[in-house]
Amino acid sequence: MMLRHLLFLLLFSFLSLVRAQEATFGEPTVLSIEPVLSEGWLNIDAEVHLPLSDELRYSAERGVTLYFTADVEITLPRRWWFDKEMVKTQKTWRLVYTALTRQWRVGTGDLSLPEASLDDALSLVRNIRGWGVIPSSQLEKGEIYTGRMRVRLDTSLLARPFRVHALNSSAWSLSTPWKDFNFSISDAEPPR
Repeated sequence: MMLRHLLFLLLFSFLSLVRAQEATFGEPTVLSIEPVLSEGWLNIDAEVHLPLSDELRYSAERGVTLYFTADVEITLPRRWWFDKEMVKTQKTWRLVYTALTRQWRVGTGDLSLPEASLDDALSLVRNIRGWGVIPSSQLEKGEIYTGRMRVRLDTSLLARPFRVHALNSSAWSLSTPWKDFNFSISDAEPPR
């Protein structure tokens, strides 16, 4: 009887430890999406919860370049025909640690910025601001548009040996589920 209570207590403590770790890391998810009209463009602002596994952190700290890609799709729903695809675009961030300078660099395209830590570098991916996806002149006023967004670790851009490893490891399959959003443009949009 004493052994049964001890096993129950051990199991309970193990399950509470697992739940505490899940609460700390959690599942990757897009927390919020805000379409904003600014300077003639529809910009996307988003907050993303993107926890890295220990294996990804270890690889990044050893100089493996990580690529994160945000995908956005915006459509205009139609009643009697297929939905009209307005936007299908993506933005990719490159995150790399340079051991020689002991510096993190994060950027898109040719532009990269220095950061002090991995979490500071990831903040640009986790807090997307001012991403212009479509000129506002291509959107009709009064129509309700639907969209969806996700952020993922883009393993297709990794060096070939890491791509093979990424296929065999669940730690490298980091992706948020698609998050849906709706918006419309009114005639009385405030100028920004």
